Amino acid sequence: MPTISTNDLKNGTVLDLDGQLWQVTWFQHHKPGKGNTVVRSKLKHVLTGKVVDKTFNSDTKVESANVDRREMQYLYQDGDSYVFMDTTTYDQLNIPEATVGEASDYMLENQLAIVATHDGNPLYIDLPASVELVITYTEPGLQGDRSSASTKPATLETGKQIQVPLFIEQGTKVKVDTRDGSYLGRVNG
Repeated sequence: MPTISTNDLKNGTVLDLDGQLWQVTWFQHHKPGKGNTVVRSKLKHVLTGKVVDKTFNSDTKVESANVDRREMQYLYQDGDSYVFMDTTTYDQLNIPEATVGEASDYMLENQLAIVATHDGNPLYIDLPASVELVITYTEPGLQGDRSSASTKPATLETGKQIQVPLFIEQGTKVKVDTRDGSYLGRVNG
């Protein structure tokens, strides 16, 4: 496996530490008052999603995992797996529900996503930072209530429930942050 220096860590880099794959989600070079520079990092276990803090000595060699990231199109759900198609080769890949995880809350059929694989095994799904979805159910809002401080629950077309401002109505297309499920605004058109 290729090795890299901890000085070259970037967000998204996947490391192979003791046979486990970890993705760098945050890192910072830190120079304490005494001693050598260290690299503090937050690592997310690729399969379980567990996040740990890890500190490396500066310029330590670590193994980086060869992760293939491809744009794929979500086709449909088949039992407890999701079927994706590679947009260049048209090969289909069944991805277990556990691997797709919370991404399924924001996926519609024919949507594009980045699928990361290692040795042919799917690791995770990377969605765009935001997606546009239609509200399929929400309580009627109060006429003239434009207060952004008050929110109400609304169900998206994927079944995910989010909080939206009171003036949002059923049938409205909204932009949703895929990282935390927050409402980002209405989509005109």
